Amino acid sequence: MATAEIELKFTVKDTSSFLHHALSVGFTIQTPRTFERNALFDTPDRRLRQEKQLLRIRQYGLQWRVTHKRPPSQAEEDSLTGYKFRYETETTVEDGEAMGAIFIELGLRPVFRYEKFRTELEDSTSSGHLVLDETPIGTFAELEGDPAWIEETLARLNISPAECFTDSYGRLFLDWKARTNSPAENLTFDEIGTLASV
Repeated sequence: MATAEIELKFTVKDTSSFLHHALSVGFTIQTPRTFERNALFDTPDRRLRQEKQLLRIRQYGLQWRVTHKRPPSQAEEDSLTGYKFRYETETTVEDGEAMGAIFIELGLRPVFRYEKFRTELEDSTSSGHLVLDETPIGTFAELEGDPAWIEETLARLNISPAECFTDSYGRLFLDWKARTNSPAENLTFDEIGTLASV
């Protein structure tokens, strides 16, 4: 069953300081820093992208997940201007590599790969989710939850709403490529040449 996903991102300049501040205002670490890799699948003519849909296989630590995202209705999207709003259906699978092989047999292709180290945090309200993503092109935090919780949490973290954005990691990567003239085709540590400490 699809669930609503409402979120905002912002850039984190100092990972250690940000984590320290988040813990000081009531967050606790739910999942420590864990490597994550993702593959997006689409048809050869990129039909899913054209329809603003996403089909992803994610490995987070030892767990595999398959996720489908689709946009809301125009009226729903208009009601939440300034937020990224998608409907998400997600399930765990035993073998993500096998699932990818099934997608390929069905005519889909892996079209984009991206990696990050993710730290998940939660607070006592359980109204939302804060994650810290260390990617090859920078570190970003993501708030997901009810808009009222997001706004209250931004204030707690001393983050101005003007610093927030709704771009996907794919869009951030394309913007980075345009700025740097990088030939990289995927947002992976090996391809971009960034060394990350484990």
